Amino acid sequence: MYFRIAYRLFFSGLLSLVLVSASHAAGTASPVEVKARFAALLAAHWDWESREFPERATLRGDYRFNDRLTDHSEAAARRRSEQRRKQLAQWKAIDANALTGQDRISYDVLGTQLERSVRVSDLFAKLPGELPFGGDDDWLKLTPMNGPHRLIPLLARSSPFNRVKDYEDYLKRLAAMPASLAAQQKWLERGLSSGWIAPAVSMGPIPAQLEIHIGADAEKLPAYGPFTRYPEDIAAADRERLSLAARKIIVEQVVPAFRELQAFFKDKYLPAAQAKDTALGASSLPGGSAYYEAMIGRYTTTNMSAKEVHELGKREVARIIIEMDKVIARTGFTGTRAEFNTLLRTDPKFYYSDREDMLAGYRAIAKRADAELPRFFAELPRLPYGIRAMDASLGDAAEHYTAGAADGSRAGFFEANVNNLRTRPKHWMEVLVMHEAVPGHHLQIARAQELKDLPPIRKFSGFTAYSEGWGLYSESLGEEMGFYKDPYSKYGQLGAEMHRAARLVVDTGIHEFGWSRDQVIKYLMDNAGLVEGFAVAETDRYILWPGQALGYKIGELKIKALRARAKNALGENFDLRRFHNAVLDNGPLPLTILEQQIDRWIAAGIASQKQLETAAHAAKGK
Repeated sequence: MYFRIAYRLFFSGLLSLVLVSASHAAGTASPVEVKARFAALLAAHWDWESREFPERATLRGDYRFNDRLTDHSEAAARRRSEQRRKQLAQWKAIDANALTGQDRISYDVLGTQLERSVRVSDLFAKLPGELPFGGDDDWLKLTPMNGPHRLIPLLARSSPFNRVKDYEDYLKRLAAMPASLAAQQKWLERGLSSGWIAPAVSMGPIPAQLEIHIGADAEKLPAYGPFTRYPEDIAAADRERLSLAARKIIVEQVVPAFRELQAFFKDKYLPAAQAKDTALGASSLPGGSAYYEAMIGRYTTTNMSAKEVHELGKREVARIIIEMDKVIARTGFTGTRAEFNTLLRTDPKFYYSDREDMLAGYRAIAKRADAELPRFFAELPRLPYGIRAMDASLGDAAEHYTAGAADGSRAGFFEANVNNLRTRPKHWMEVLVMHEAVPGHHLQIARAQELKDLPPIRKFSGFTAYSEGWGLYSESLGEEMGFYKDPYSKYGQLGAEMHRAARLVVDTGIHEFGWSRDQVIKYLMDNAGLVEGFAVAETDRYILWPGQALGYKIGELKIKALRARAKNALGENFDLRRFHNAVLDNGPLPLTILEQQIDRWIAAGIASQKQLETAAHAAKGK
């Protein structure tokens, strides 16, 4: 539905441009004309983004491009970079003062995205070799957290498989995989020659992760998953034909391509990357300091410096330690906090021994959470969500949310990691449901998708500080919703908050202040109480994804500050349910724009309150 609306906006805007072209030539455009020009730019930009990154479109429920993959070639990267520059110029040419309401917010959101992408592209363009990295074309195409080894299971679970065409589209994607892997390998090779190399110690898991997609029996590989289940109305002859085609493509094309990428990684990339193991941070890369500064801005949507973030993190860690010590005392434990963390890591009573029992536990928590939502939100999304086991091929990956389809044809899912139960303690479970499901990611994302008066860019664009900030803020709502009654569960919630606070310290520590990998791992274990394996995985994530982990705590603190501001300004007329919808009902926003909108909401509330008081005074006078 939403892409039909985008097309309608595009063509109506285009028609308006034709009709008013004479007036453009003669003088200043009217507000109606500016609105039409902007609608056309917005729709054209979104359609371009969907075509350029078809996997993202699929995950949103836009299935027009389900037969293709993102073009990762150098030519495509340069083309995208140039197109964004053109779009930025078109954006700047629009008179923002002629736009009002949601149009003005959409204008600011689009500008934030384009300026961010062009800034990063400009940084790389100044480096030797004029690397066309930047924007959405990040320099590191493959990490243990992201890449084609993650993409295949995701597409297999998120693409529609209702018709023969759905399977045929998926086959075309599989057939395109060899070219995609080859193009991504070329970027890695370019990184080797330019000095943009990731540390081997953090990239080490990749060969084993690629191995999951290599094997003689196609039917046992993740790519074949959709062909193990067909709707009943697909004829037997079509099933046989599609399955045969899938086995042929996987065995003859996909597997050899993954095997070649794996060999490159083992034989060339990792040996060369070992030199980076003593210089982990982005600042050690050519031009890396400016790059890290840009990543801080990108993921926090603020102008904070690395030092400011680092010091904020240390203050938050110190504050949360005091709260954690209070909870430890409630349990009756008399040892140190480090000893308490050791107890939680080692005592079997804090862990499930059966994956189905853990899934049932998660679902019971979610059911309780659902019943509390009307007390905290004036309007709720209609799209349901489920809780399912994370794909085994993802190993020890962090729990996460997979969004549902915009048209309501696919529910959202909290992906629970039950692959290694001894790394997932029970006291984490309530806080994880709060963050990943409700009132966290599912509620926020599903609500945005269902907002009828917003263009697609406002519903589906991502700003880490907003979305992850909301997720972390939602964790704190759990206590108000009646969770964390058990002190161990409360400790788990504080541990999760501590984890995000510690990220401010260690991410900047790695990329700005020269922290070692062991130093980061120890800091996470000592302060956030992470088990060693999870601390290692998290550390490597921060090393390979500079700045991203900063958005959580920065966003949460902003939302909490805005709530306090609204409550102070509105007094007894403050409505928490309405405040939450004020935060959610403009879709994802940069923090600066979110603050502007909440300030307007507060001002409107004060004005309404004064009107009521004036009316009441007048009525009393009569």
